[in-house]
Amino acid sequence: MKIAIIGQGGHSKVVRDVIKAMEDAEIVSCLDDKFKADFFHEQIMYGPVSSAKSIAVDFPEVKFFVAIGNNTVRKKIVESLGFPEEFYATLIHPTAQVSAQSMIGPGSVVMPCAVVNSDAQLGAHAIINTCAVVEHDSKIENFVHISPNATLTGNVTVREGAQVGASATVIPGMEIGEWAMVGAGATVIHNIPPNSTAVGVPAIVKIKEVTGGV
Repeated sequence: MKIAIIGQGGHSKVVRDVIKAMEDAEIVSCLDDKFKADFFHEQIMYGPVSSAKSIAVDFPEVKFFVAIGNNTVRKKIVESLGFPEEFYATLIHPTAQVSAQSMIGPGSVVMPCAVVNSDAQLGAHAIINTCAVVEHDSKIENFVHISPNATLTGNVTVREGAQVGASATVIPGMEIGEWAMVGAGATVIHNIPPNSTAVGVPAIVKIKEVTGGV
């Protein structure tokens, strides 16, 4: 599988390592708007994000991956490109434990040592970061980020664009609303409303100053 990475920040460094660890994947292009024109270096094409559209036409075998950690920016880029789902790669590190009964959406990544258990469902362009756990029957919608060491126990729902912070824990059956943020180390024992921030043990909800994901 030939992959064009979109984004050249910190998150993309880890994504590159995931791709290199996969036996059937190779990086053929790196795109970011810090590059003003296309050029080649060590057989990899670099260029602005807009070059993705010409790559899609000229090299239909290439899959794309938006390697940007910010959920809002990731969604904006996906929407601006307007590619169908089949244009995107799904990345799973070899050390991740992913149930055969789970579903991983296009453009999503499961990082090293993460766990996705039986009947969990991940939407498109989601991030399951290093050592995170998504337990059985949980549902992760599009553009979600489950941060390192976070644990979603059984039957948790995380709505579009939400982020669960590092080492946070969500007890069974809870729902995290769209574009909500659960702070690092928080313990969620109640549903978290959309466009809010929840911090502490147990997590206390505060409303974000700016609501909405886009």
